[in-house]
Amino acid sequence: MNIQFEHVSVAFDKHIVLKDINLEIMEGEFVSLTGESGVGKTTFLRLLYFDLLPTDGTVRVGLFSSSSIRKKEIPQLRKMLGISFQDFKLLEDRDVHDNIAFVLEVIRQKKDFIKERVPEVLSLVGLEKKQNAMPHELSGGEQARVMLARAIANQPEILIADEPMGNLDMKTGLEILDVLKTINKNETTVVMASHNMEIVKKAGGRVLQLKDGRLTDLNK
Repeated sequence: MNIQFEHVSVAFDKHIVLKDINLEIMEGEFVSLTGESGVGKTTFLRLLYFDLLPTDGTVRVGLFSSSSIRKKEIPQLRKMLGISFQDFKLLEDRDVHDNIAFVLEVIRQKKDFIKERVPEVLSLVGLEKKQNAMPHELSGGEQARVMLARAIANQPEILIADEPMGNLDMKTGLEILDVLKTINKNETTVVMASHNMEIVKKAGGRVLQLKDGRLTDLNK
């Protein structure tokens, strides 16, 4: 699925957060979105899963368009996306395995798929030996890995990661970056927001910078 922004602007109470953004992200890209805190990175990401619609312009994600999508169609889009947020809390009363299985149960995946898929994603993020651990028994880095595993459990075409290394030290953050790169190598488009330029530089791929509401492609 490609992502397209056509003259997209977002304003809250006359305060313009994003201004006339034109952008295309191709299937399979690794894109880092950077900028200082409060510049609109999360607003940009919300547009990708239609949690927010633009004030002006059009966002297209695959065959879905912000100008024509109906409310009942939004869940169909989100089934094709994986979303991981810094504050996306794990369920404290469930172990690692069941935290991941839960998101698949919610979308009514078959039990056979869940039984096979959960060990797969845990292996992908390097936590195959932690499936019976409770969230409070995990380090911050391990919790971040579980959140990524949960986000990719339904084999999304696009992974949206908002500050996935936000509360982690650099060493652990780089380990999470390696996980994201592995996910990307498996043909999943990755859009990662991060204010940490060192992480962004090591990510490689394409770098987009938000400043004063404007989006700049630093690779051009």
